[in-house]
Amino acid sequence: MFRRTKSETSSQTQATAPQPKVGGKGRPTPTRREAEASRKAALKKPRNRKEAAAYRREKVRTERAKMQDAMKTGDDRYLPAADKGPVRRYARDYVDARWSVMEFALPVLLVISLVGVVFSQAFPWLPGLVNILFLLMIVAIAGDWFLVTGGLKRAVKAKFPNESAKGIGFYAVRRTMQMRRWRLPKPMVARGEKPA
Repeated sequence: MFRRTKSETSSQTQATAPQPKVGGKGRPTPTRREAEASRKAALKKPRNRKEAAAYRREKVRTERAKMQDAMKTGDDRYLPAADKGPVRRYARDYVDARWSVMEFALPVLLVISLVGVVFSQAFPWLPGLVNILFLLMIVAIAGDWFLVTGGLKRAVKAKFPNESAKGIGFYAVRRTMQMRRWRLPKPMVARGEKPA
């Protein structure tokens, strides 16, 4: 007579059972490591203009350090845009693997002009010889220029048929005019070695 019916019992258990949470954040709880990393990142954000300028300077300094390391190691990720890419790397290797007249042109021309200036009073025939040597050096530089650019363009077309070779000749000539030890990015191939 005073017993509960089945329907009453089931309604009471449903009322006392924990209800699922409605809403929620819609994403998993971050791990401790992730939470600490986001908290540290929030602390690093600059609070005023002075801190923002210091932060920018530090960022520029680290990027410049990465670029300088890349100039020594040839790491393509951090090289300047003018030196990036497989075609530019091949051009550098092509130039660095060969001997070139243009590489020694500046020191030779400097020595010739100094000799002409210093000894022109003692030897009256010397200025004429200096002029002839200058002309021969210019002819040699022009010949070397055509050999470097022509050979490189043919090699690039054969190795990279789908890549653009625009500006590659001037890039190679500019590199060739520098002494090997002062070239940046640093040479990665030995003289006489075939570029990869």
